[in-house]
Amino acid sequence: MKLYYSPGACSLADHIALHEAGLAFEHERVDLRSKKTEHDGDYAAINPKGYVPALTIDSGETLTENVAILYWIAEQAPHLRPAGHMGCTHLVEALGYIGSEIHKGFKPLMSGADDVARQQAKGVIAARLRYLSDTMVGDYLFGPELSVADCYLFVMLLWARRFEIEVPDYLGEFQERMMGREAVRKAMAHEGLL
Repeated sequence: MKLYYSPGACSLADHIALHEAGLAFEHERVDLRSKKTEHDGDYAAINPKGYVPALTIDSGETLTENVAILYWIAEQAPHLRPAGHMGCTHLVEALGYIGSEIHKGFKPLMSGADDVARQQAKGVIAARLRYLSDTMVGDYLFGPELSVADCYLFVMLLWARRFEIEVPDYLGEFQERMMGREAVRKAMAHEGLL
């Protein structure tokens, strides 16, 4: 199994989740401008969408999109999804919210938008982070145990700090808890972020 990533990109969530799951995998850095992998592979042949993440699983099939990859990881490691008959549904709900409402909200900040659009985006992201802070059940999104959605949220919080977006105190504490996890430190070290 191989994860294709770019340092500090949203693929960091998958990198962390794979370590949390205890799954054996290789990782290969992608230069998103040249679309080349660190071993001079043509990334467009691996993921024609041209962005990370991509995860080639042992069957040879390649998954793309954080929601799909994180859900797949949770299927391999059930301790990384909420329990109960609605657990998987709530996991998809959280992954969808983080992906469509928070992750995509960063686009104006990363694409050189004007100051008005950037400030508006920051306000929207801050409000959506407050929603998650207000609805967290415990130390993590679904209670005392980490889920793959927490890995994705953690990366969004790293981005929020980078762009100087106000983060609720409770999510700041969550981010510190995440930084204390071995899987987080290992993934960040692999990506040269520590």
